[in-house]
Amino acid sequence: MCGIFAYIGPKTNAPKIVIEGLKKLEYRGYDSWGVAYKTTDDIVINKKVGKIEEMKEGPWTKAKSSLAMGHSRWATHGGVTEKNAHPQATENRDIVLVHNGIFENYLEVKKQLQKKGHKFISQTDTEVIAHLIEEYGKKFSFEESVKSAIKKIEGRYAIVVLKKNENKIMTARKGSPLIIGVGTPKNEYFIASDIPAFLKYTNKVIYLDDDQMAVIGEKSIKFLDIKKDKEIKKRIIKIDWNVESSEKGDFPHFMIKEITEQKDTLTKAINQDPEIIEKVAQAIKNAYGVYLVGCGTAGKVGMVGEYLFAEIAKKHVNFAFGSEFGNYKDFLTKKTLMICISQSGETADTLEAIETAKKKGVKIVSIVNVESSTMARISDMVIPIKAGPEKAVASTKATTSQIAILTLLAYACDGGVKIGKQLLITTASQINDMLNPRYGEHIMKIAKKIKNVESMYIIGRGKNYPIALESAIKLQEVSYIHAEGFAGGELKHGPIALISKNTPVIALVANDENKKDVLSNATEVKARGGYIIGVSPEKEEVFDFWIRVPDTGSTSPIVNIIPIQILAYQLAVLRKNDPDKPRNLAKSVTVK
Repeated sequence: MCGIFAYIGPKTNAPKIVIEGLKKLEYRGYDSWGVAYKTTDDIVINKKVGKIEEMKEGPWTKAKSSLAMGHSRWATHGGVTEKNAHPQATENRDIVLVHNGIFENYLEVKKQLQKKGHKFISQTDTEVIAHLIEEYGKKFSFEESVKSAIKKIEGRYAIVVLKKNENKIMTARKGSPLIIGVGTPKNEYFIASDIPAFLKYTNKVIYLDDDQMAVIGEKSIKFLDIKKDKEIKKRIIKIDWNVESSEKGDFPHFMIKEITEQKDTLTKAINQDPEIIEKVAQAIKNAYGVYLVGCGTAGKVGMVGEYLFAEIAKKHVNFAFGSEFGNYKDFLTKKTLMICISQSGETADTLEAIETAKKKGVKIVSIVNVESSTMARISDMVIPIKAGPEKAVASTKATTSQIAILTLLAYACDGGVKIGKQLLITTASQINDMLNPRYGEHIMKIAKKIKNVESMYIIGRGKNYPIALESAIKLQEVSYIHAEGFAGGELKHGPIALISKNTPVIALVANDENKKDVLSNATEVKARGGYIIGVSPEKEEVFDFWIRVPDTGSTSPIVNIIPIQILAYQLAVLRKNDPDKPRNLAKSVTVK
């Protein structure tokens, strides 16, 4: 959530560079934004509510400065106002900072500072950090005052700090991503929440880990371990992302671009190092209790995994949402294995679940899209899904790649990794046949018919039940239509009361042991006036509208979710919503 971007270096258009970088981070979700830049003897702050694109012109576009920082805020503490927007500062703008995360004990610290005469104008926890640094600054240097303030913070944070009379940037993180890009000119640095913000300038990065701090001056950079209070060395890593992979190209939105890319990303996910797949499969077989953990869409993927391991490997694994995992802590031992699923690798609830598990000695496997993420770095084993940058908030290509990895692991546990890989390769080729203009035009027919409905429902059975839940998420996220997913057999136990004439109900069907039952459930709905949209390899009599998918056996969750992704996108466009940046949502949820 929220975007941080800062620049220090030889270029004199730092404010403009920062604004451009913030625009690259818009996919993270925000409702206000701001920029601060240094002049000879002051720090200038400009803040606005709304989208950056709506307010391109301003003093920040022409200002000359070689040191600037900016922030796109997704409101947590305090409403969406200019006063609450970042950067936040002390009264005299001596200390100015941007902040992602949650300062959990800020009210307690705020009261202490108020007793010492500090006055606050915003409702944010971030402003409290600025005043706390200022208070420590009465006794310590800039560096020491920032370090002391950080030690006082309880919770997760990523901060970037400026001081009026210092030509340097202080930055630190714990539980919220912060990456330093190393420019080509000497002594040029970019600080950002995510790599796309500075990919135009460099693909060389330094990753800050938890409880680490960077002090970046005009001619130097040093790193500190905050807990051990000592200087440390960090290495520069060259990443293989390119500018084109993080841009829309000829597509109108990132979401449809990323849906279309699935024919390639699925193949990349399958082409894993066989050694790591076998190693993780062996760990699953040896474990006394396996937990699949994720949040949101990644959580639904974990639920699919439960069914895949039961069906393919004849093995029981457990699923828990990251936010609920703490309730299972008493079942964890050193023999437990935890498999965490995340696109960003920075999901706060899942990271907290990992912290809980590590205290019990649990081994951690992460399935992530960002190999350099916090989750990947603190895991014992990592399986990268290799989907490339996913910038639309609603996950699409990462989702199917994650399901592919779990499918591969399930087959590996049964000794059939080659069979699993061949099935997935066949599935990828069949997806290629689906992702064509005619297929999209066919789905658009149903999108136009249902675009104004108030509610819709999705049913599935077996491994397609979690896909019904994920389908509801996709439709909710971008179309803003009330959508709910159900296990097919559960509809008649209450929710069928909501069905009236022409209520759209999507039935997810696969050629498996659940086919007859889910079609029976669809028939029950139709008898109450429901309008049945069938997603199935074969046209069935009960369908009012049929969306064909290939018959792929165990990989039906992959092929069944893709037409729903397309439908959700088309509904968003028809309803004049922004499918890339849904309201109230953020790409990387770094708060609990």
